[in-house]
Amino acid sequence: MKRIDPLGIYGLWLRDVTRFVRTPSRIIGALSMPLLFLVFLGFGFEGAAIPGLPEDVDYLEFLVPGIVGFTMLFGASFAGLSILSDRDVGFLKEILVAPVSRTSIVLGRIAGGSTTAFLQGILILLFSVPLGFRFTSLLSLPLAFVFLVLIAVTFVGFGIALASQFRDSEGFMLIVQFIIFPLFFLSGALFPIQGLPGPVQYLAYVNPLTYGVDGLRAVLIGTSSYPVAVNAGVLTLSSVGMVALGAALFERVESV
Repeated sequence: MKRIDPLGIYGLWLRDVTRFVRTPSRIIGALSMPLLFLVFLGFGFEGAAIPGLPEDVDYLEFLVPGIVGFTMLFGASFAGLSILSDRDVGFLKEILVAPVSRTSIVLGRIAGGSTTAFLQGILILLFSVPLGFRFTSLLSLPLAFVFLVLIAVTFVGFGIALASQFRDSEGFMLIVQFIIFPLFFLSGALFPIQGLPGPVQYLAYVNPLTYGVDGLRAVLIGTSSYPVAVNAGVLTLSSVGMVALGAALFERVESV
């Protein structure tokens, strides 16, 4: 069994969070695209007849959980980019030869990436309130935070697993963007997946983000396609699976 080093995990977590908080340009860059989606789509399609949209739900209310999910997908998946950046500056080599197990390194990076993605999701939720978004109940926020964490862990694990297969950031960026946007559009973030063609719906059903967005809608606005327990269960399984995959693939990363 791999030895877990809590101090090593904490050190890597603190490094990632500190870098994020001290880089305003990174925060602005991470939030600019989701906010543009939220403003232009939320107000541009206001009052439009969208197939599958519940009659008592405004499109902006429907859209906000989807954009929060996209924000976390984007931020968490790009957590893998920091691994490649650390390789370029030599920091990755230093931590790989340090007396810390690779499992602890992966857990530290997942903790740091999940925290920064979580913060981005919270910021989008806060920015959505002045635009007209209203929570069903403030008591639902703790459940929403659980879904945010599960989404973050799932896709940070995915980002680390993917980054472990690359040696250059350019190739990683191209592939991750090629993967992110289909996951986004097939998650029901912008429109109900019931409006998609039958075969395409099956792709949405195997997309973890589908259950993350649906779970956020269930607890934030009180409408969903699946029970909350189903959404939480699928996300829990996907987060555990992605963490295990990321750890397994990171074991193969060379220290030179």
